[in-house]
Amino acid sequence: MPELSRFLGIVIAMYYREHGPPHFHAVYGEYEATVNITTGATTGVLPGRVLKLVQEWRQLHWRELLEAWALAEAQCPLPNIAPLE
Repeated sequence: MPELSRFLGIVIAMYYREHGPPHFHAVYGEYEATVNITTGATTGVLPGRVLKLVQEWRQLHWRELLEAWALAEAQCPLPNIAPLE
């Protein structure tokens, strides 16, 4: 799973050959959720504090995430996206 960013123990990644809608995966220890890039809707489970951090990061980087989604669909290398500071 290609990693886009890593911060505070959270790994943000995106798979190649995924199905729509555009989304990314957030992994924190044994927890994992899929997050819709445009709406923020989630599937899966993350602790509440971690989910808030992931959503804050998504809002800051949604344009970059949509670009990464397009690159993944084209089977191109994915960029690194700045972590949440």
